[in-house]
Amino acid sequence: MTQKYKDGTEVFSPGTVIISAAGEVTDFRKVTEPVLRNTSSTMLYVDLSCNSFKLGGSCFAQSLGFLGTEAPTVDDPAYFANVFKAIQQLVCDDLLLAGHDISAGGMAVAMLEMCFPQSAAGLNINLNTLPETDIIKILFSENPGLVLQVNNNGSAQAVLKKEGVQFYEIGTTTSDPALVINKDGKYWRFDVNKARDTWFKTSYLLDREQTVPELADKRFSLYKNQALVFSFNKNFTGKTSQYGIYTKRIAPSGIKSAIIREKGVNGDREMAYMMHLAGLDVKDVHMTDLISGRETLDDVNMIVFVGGFSNSDVLGSAKGWAGAFLYNDKAKHTLQRYYARQDTLSLGVCNGCQLMVELNLLTADDALKPKMLRNASHKFESAFLNVDIPRNRSIMLKTLEGSRLGIWVAHGEGRFSFPKEEMHYNVCMKYSYREYPGNPNGSDFSVAGICSNDGRHLAIMPHFERSIFPWNWANYPEDRKSDEVTPWIEAFVNAREWIRLKK
Repeated sequence: MTQKYKDGTEVFSPGTVIISAAGEVTDFRKVTEPVLRNTSSTMLYVDLSCNSFKLGGSCFAQSLGFLGTEAPTVDDPAYFANVFKAIQQLVCDDLLLAGHDISAGGMAVAMLEMCFPQSAAGLNINLNTLPETDIIKILFSENPGLVLQVNNNGSAQAVLKKEGVQFYEIGTTTSDPALVINKDGKYWRFDVNKARDTWFKTSYLLDREQTVPELADKRFSLYKNQALVFSFNKNFTGKTSQYGIYTKRIAPSGIKSAIIREKGVNGDREMAYMMHLAGLDVKDVHMTDLISGRETLDDVNMIVFVGGFSNSDVLGSAKGWAGAFLYNDKAKHTLQRYYARQDTLSLGVCNGCQLMVELNLLTADDALKPKMLRNASHKFESAFLNVDIPRNRSIMLKTLEGSRLGIWVAHGEGRFSFPKEEMHYNVCMKYSYREYPGNPNGSDFSVAGICSNDGRHLAIMPHFERSIFPWNWANYPEDRKSDEVTPWIEAFVNAREWIRLKK
């Protein structure tokens, strides 16, 4: 590629080779995470390189201002492939508790990163069995390899031996948040909490350049104190059969609903799928259908204003979308007619939540309506975090009262601003932590969602349609890996049943 300028200067871009590869996955739910389990277990080191430990090109060498003369490589590709196959068998047979590749930073960083996600997890490591004598090379070379956590029963080791994979038992897990390393009678102790802060500090310094500095400071001080904690209702089984739903449903249910879209939104497909899975028949309605009169909504009992970036969000939090209703007679009258009926439900998520607040569809009797403001951080926030479901009147969320669940947020203007006290509003979802970043936008009373007085109309900023399956969550309870759906499906099943009783 060549970039040419008006003064005749040419800048040549070096040639680039792009290699793409694809591999078949038999079960994407079979995942080994780089997170230590809090259980008595054994740590293994598996070398993939068949090569001596080398520091060339490593982060360690670069930190000292050196490039190095020898970089690690893979000497035996056939052995590498055999090890990969054996590890896949361990994953499929659920014989790995955790695992981490040795890459940037070397073995020391890999082991620390396995400790970081837990508040009370550490390792006692003995490296005397490794053939290398140089502790620096062992800990900081970036030879391809793996650090694995396995049960103490020897099952994983038996598989590796059978497949001809060489491994080293290098230590055990502890509840003390420290990485303790022993090599030839010498000991080193790394405090996990201090190392975690050092590891996060670079992100924090960058965050200070992108965020309101005070909130960047708050994130750095609180990120490790706002743990993801889940509490599911006791009657939740995680099985689709509990709700009479089927992933391969084709026949219509007769419970009619509609997705309402505006130009720029992007959450319609996942929302439609969640509604379909819950047993609703879903049709697609664009704002042009309402404006032209092609669609009246008279035949549906639930509408959902989906999330995204309507009008590219350049007009503020859904104000452009709201204008499409307010300044087009047919769309305006269609919406008024829909909300005048007593057999209807509505939901707004993210951009749709902003729209419902802007149109005052939730607090119509109030002279002063709530507002959706720019995030307190002054930037787009995307995160997986905790929300609580308090006592509420929402038809969709009432049965989830008392739950603490995980959910995704992704918005730049999601801050609820209320002119009255919290008790005046029907709050049905709250961020579990009042402080940033657990409250990602600075909403008053840490509110994440509100509903109308009769519970029929719900507006939330987080995306529960993106959190429907266990594998959608950034973190799901370890003891519920066999769940087919998450508790969020219940919200739409509740809507389905309410409509069924109304028909």
